[in-house]
Amino acid sequence: MPEKKKSRLILFRRTVQGGMLLLLGQWSFYGVFRCPFAVPFINCQGCPVITCWGRITSLFWGFWLSLPIIGLLFGRAFCGWGCPGGLIAQLSAKVAPFKLTGHTFNRLAPYGKYLALLTVLVLWLVLNNPRWAIPIRIGEFMNSIHLTFEHANTAWLIRSLTVLAFLAAGLIFSNLWCRIACPTGGLLELFRRPALFSFYTTEQCNNCNACQGACDMGTRPAESNCTNCGDCQSACPRNAIQFGRPKPKNKNRTTQK
Repeated sequence: MPEKKKSRLILFRRTVQGGMLLLLGQWSFYGVFRCPFAVPFINCQGCPVITCWGRITSLFWGFWLSLPIIGLLFGRAFCGWGCPGGLIAQLSAKVAPFKLTGHTFNRLAPYGKYLALLTVLVLWLVLNNPRWAIPIRIGEFMNSIHLTFEHANTAWLIRSLTVLAFLAAGLIFSNLWCRIACPTGGLLELFRRPALFSFYTTEQCNNCNACQGACDMGTRPAESNCTNCGDCQSACPRNAIQFGRPKPKNKNRTTQK
């Protein structure tokens, strides 16, 4: 890929991510630091934390209705282009010294996000998404966060500190949270195979894995954990990575896990 085209793609993606950060950033922040429920982002319409943007009906339903549509069209593209947490993970990955691209790790670790998704579904659908903290309705910004931590139960503290620990570990191990622990990533991963459009390798691919080396998620186009970010395309020495709807006869596409 020409350098100019690569720069345009990166600039376009960062612009989209910046816009999504403005749109979803406050809601995401509240989900981690102030949401009193076991599973954040799904009980927002009845939540007493009145300053959270999740209470905005159009934003709440706009997000949850558009997410499966994005998944059907572009697989995990939301992770690479729209998620505020994903943006933090990607920026952290720029300084992370370890990508963890080993075969065993890449084969087994991604199942962690399915376990996280299963845990979320049990908490939501079986246990009715219990409250684990006292909702702090209003108040000074940092003081409200402090009070939420002070009045949360042990389960809430474990949940929140686990998320923060994974994000912090992303400074050492590239994109650790997105790769093995994010339940939303696990949900969207289910759309990866049937998605209509994606980055994929053509028959010119010689499996040199230059794309994997360039990927912060430690994967290859259209394989497990691919977020369709496009960072891999410029790394291919054979120009064997394309974007669009893969042709049915493309062996690289049909045989990848």
